[in-house]
Amino acid sequence: MTEINIFSAFFIGIAGGVHCVGMCGGIVAALRTVTPSNEPALPYTLAYNFGRILSYTLAGAITGAVGQMATEFVPIAKPVLSLISGVMLLLLACYLGKWWQGLNYIEAMGRGLFKAIQPISKRFLPFKSPVYALPYGFIWGWLPCGLVYSTLTWSLASGSAVDGAAIMLFFGLGTLPTLLAASAGSQYLIAGFRHPVVRQCFSVIVAIYALFLIYAAIS
Repeated sequence: MTEINIFSAFFIGIAGGVHCVGMCGGIVAALRTVTPSNEPALPYTLAYNFGRILSYTLAGAITGAVGQMATEFVPIAKPVLSLISGVMLLLLACYLGKWWQGLNYIEAMGRGLFKAIQPISKRFLPFKSPVYALPYGFIWGWLPCGLVYSTLTWSLASGSAVDGAAIMLFFGLGTLPTLLAASAGSQYLIAGFRHPVVRQCFSVIVAIYALFLIYAAIS
């Protein structure tokens, strides 16, 4: 796992902040209603997000392991998986920039799994301590999300479970600032992420990096 891959995964998480506010911001903000009113919300918010990032890391390890097995048995699989990951990141750039919303169809593929496990999360409500927020966040980390799915294809092409897990770990850490801001009610920061110029800048950078990955895979 090179430093550039770790940095890129972290940046993609930050770039997806706009999307994260839309998908999970309301959930994070609503956590206050299920936490003890006489306790600070931050420990619960951090526990929720730790569980969410843990689910991303586990998914990255699984997809990384699958990709490793595929490349060991099918040599051509590595460039093919790299090409797929580049294309998915390009679709993500289109999604973030609102140039094309095709990832909505990919998100629909994960609804069945989430529908099956989502009721389990209710067992941890209301939160009696931050420990209850951790498994709750872990379950909600499997919420169908085109941003997560796009990054998972990068884990798939990473070559190992460790690298796949690292990619998703740093991706998850990149999404953290925006969701913490949503929890704290920081409208200034949220408005900044939602600003059209900021959205387009992030989208263009992600698109350029995706094109680089596609070129490298083809080469």
